[in-house]
Amino acid sequence: MDSADINLLALDFSPSSFLKNEQNGQSWSNHSVAPKQGIIPSKMEIGNHTMVTEFVILGLTDHPTLCSIFFLVFLGIYVATILGNISIITLIHRSPQLHTPMYLFLSHLAFVDIGYSSSVTPIMIVSFLEVRTTIPVAGCIVQLGSDVIFGTAECFLLAAMAYDRYVAICSPLLYSTYMSPRVCVILLIASYLGGCVNASSFIGCLLSLTFCGPNKINHFFCDLPPLVKLSCTHVYVAEISPAISAGSIIVITLFTIIVSYLYILHSILKMCSTEGRSKAFSTCTSHLTAVTLFYGTVTFVYVIPKSSYSPDHIKVVSVFYTVVIPMLNPLIYSLRNKEVKEAMRKLMTKIHQSF
Repeated sequence: MDSADINLLALDFSPSSFLKNEQNGQSWSNHSVAPKQGIIPSKMEIGNHTMVTEFVILGLTDHPTLCSIFFLVFLGIYVATILGNISIITLIHRSPQLHTPMYLFLSHLAFVDIGYSSSVTPIMIVSFLEVRTTIPVAGCIVQLGSDVIFGTAECFLLAAMAYDRYVAICSPLLYSTYMSPRVCVILLIASYLGGCVNASSFIGCLLSLTFCGPNKINHFFCDLPPLVKLSCTHVYVAEISPAISAGSIIVITLFTIIVSYLYILHSILKMCSTEGRSKAFSTCTSHLTAVTLFYGTVTFVYVIPKSSYSPDHIKVVSVFYTVVIPMLNPLIYSLRNKEVKEAMRKLMTKIHQSF
């Protein structure tokens, strides 16, 4: 028997000895004698981790009374969003006087708002009814991808609408050339393609993460920042890459909008006619309102450092740009728009006469 075996036999394996060692903060690894070859080391316990197959959506609140109230409120908002945006699309399609580039972009903005809201709102509404709302990992990927696609497409569409207003006010004689059907189609394709490219960045970062621990998402949908917090792998690239991607798109599209409106403002101030100024301002007001609401909330979530605010603040702001703004856009673009009001009046008259 060698000396290592003698030392091993000399150890006290009695329950009282183990209890004493635990109380003294000691463990098997603290002994001077290492276990012999063939004994499994404690670091192999990492193999016991189980991969996450689904996530739990914590939602906005777990208070029963608030859940009942929020269910009714957000269900009403979602129904209003769908009906309002479908009405805009139908009105533009059925009204020949609205077959212009500006309203073409507006109809696609309404379609994007339907997709944007539908990618998030249904699961949030369900979370108010269920004690425990779960979503599989694949479902989470699909939800994140669709949310980013429609959100990014909205950024590009708002920029395209600003460019359209710039051409209409600053170069009205060249409007049919600069905003030809071919140019409009290119701008629309670029909007949706940009959404797909940005979504691939987000999904790629999500697929690079490993989830082997907590699976509770402190949000009402699968957004990347709360998912990154649940990852058990190195997440620096996953944190910085989407921020760069989303930040670049926000900067580029917002720069386009700002430059367009600076030229528009310069042209309006040179107008001699008060009526012309008033018409130009009214044309741009609705778009500027939509831009301010959307970019203000999106910038708060994806560009400002996360240490500046709490997860609850993120939830509240996210409600605005994913749920509330898609409902407001049809109202913003129709309430003060004389052409839309007139087209609506004619369409309602036709419907009434058909009966």
